[in-house]
Amino acid sequence: MASSWLVDNERFLPRVGDALDVACGRGRHAFWLAQRGLRTYAIDRDPDVVREVNETASRRVLPVIASVLDLETDAVRFAPPEYDVIVVVHYLHRPLFPALIEALRPGGVLVYETFTRAQASRGHPKNPAFLLEPGELVTLVDPLEILASREGDYEGRMVSGVIARRGAL
Repeated sequence: MASSWLVDNERFLPRVGDALDVACGRGRHAFWLAQRGLRTYAIDRDPDVVREVNETASRRVLPVIASVLDLETDAVRFAPPEYDVIVVVHYLHRPLFPALIEALRPGGVLVYETFTRAQASRGHPKNPAFLLEPGELVTLVDPLEILASREGDYEGRMVSGVIARRGAL
């Protein structure tokens, strides 16, 4: 099942176009986006997971293409270079934000949700590198226009989320 943050904000997403699921894991968001009519690209660093996503997409006849990409290398660029929607859930690598913003088409929407520092007291993750400071996510997506945001206890997790749109060039 897709993240409630994504599903609850479906109204901000286009019905056609290209989507990118970053750090896709088993592809739940990629499949959800594809079922809505978006051509979806999914990336993850785990080749076994990527193979599983591609096999599932083929079996379900969904427009999803998954690729292996280590997001924590120096010069990440996304291909194709422009997306109408980018989804990132439960993943944080701060140096990636400029590439995410650059990869959005004008009018494109970034859906982002991950853990805050307060999550460490509840369990994993505990590493501060993977936890947002209070209010940090809004600053990381600047200069995108914030359409919706939330921060706090949702579904038993301490998270921060934004839906943000890239303006016209």
